[in-house]
Amino acid sequence: MSFSVPTFDLHDGTKIPTLGWGNGTGDAKKTAVESGKIALGAGIRHIDTAQGYDNEEETGQSISNSAVPRAELFVTSKLSQKEGNPDNAPIPVADAQKAVQSTIHRLGFHPNLLLIHNPFLAPKGEMLAFWRVLEEMKDKGELESSIGVSNFRPQDFEGFLDQVKYKPVVNQLEYHPYLLEQLEPLLKIQEKHGIRTEAYGPLTPLLRHPTGGPIKPILERIAKRISSETGKDVDAAGALLLWTRAKGVVAVTASGNEGRIKKLAEVQTLPELKPEEVEEIDTAGRKLHFRSYDEHMRDFAVPNLPSQ
Repeated sequence: MSFSVPTFDLHDGTKIPTLGWGNGTGDAKKTAVESGKIALGAGIRHIDTAQGYDNEEETGQSISNSAVPRAELFVTSKLSQKEGNPDNAPIPVADAQKAVQSTIHRLGFHPNLLLIHNPFLAPKGEMLAFWRVLEEMKDKGELESSIGVSNFRPQDFEGFLDQVKYKPVVNQLEYHPYLLEQLEPLLKIQEKHGIRTEAYGPLTPLLRHPTGGPIKPILERIAKRISSETGKDVDAAGALLLWTRAKGVVAVTASGNEGRIKKLAEVQTLPELKPEEVEEIDTAGRKLHFRSYDEHMRDFAVPNLPSQ
């Protein structure tokens, strides 16, 4: 499989596009078929969905209705509790195989990447047994996907990584400059084991922080430079996604707005940030701690930093 967009390597030999479009929130979730067609038409080649978004079937439809061959696309889905809510009932290990098969059926194909949506998906103490079901399905050819996790904390990897046959290829979690301090111990574990970080909410500092914080003027300055050098209309969000790419992290962001989707796709054509720009964003980001999604990160130490 080859892609016409920038990619990263996963430790199982798979290549994954550096930018993904997710359909788990807002208009992107409600209009998954139409928004998906727009994303593919704009040049997005990585689609991210989940059982909990209740639109896997629509995701498959948007792909089958597009002019882009399936072989040129990377599709991620996730095994989820009802509505993707970590407080809802877990999936019994005995039902794990059925859960995988239901995703394949709804999509109409095997996803390139299948994730465990959060560490509460399996009953307490049974995540390893749940994971082994996925491993067995891969060995039997019943699952043709790379497998990974989402929202795992350091404690979720303890007693897990040293017992699995196939280590997760990714951990998808909220990631942006204002989480660098909190995530540091987790990122060290992932680096040690070759687990690629995927970011959801990569634009949180600009979209959800009350002021944008100290990185906002830096991003605006960088965007202005790139716009001047490329002749393209680059904004602060584009600069932040370039920072994510420079960190070796896959960015997954959602939008149902056609203009915004096209701006996201254009990021794939932009040049890399300068090393000193990446460092400047890192330094500014470590001055704050700000998180948008708390429900998956219980019992994960929070740094003693201001939020604004």
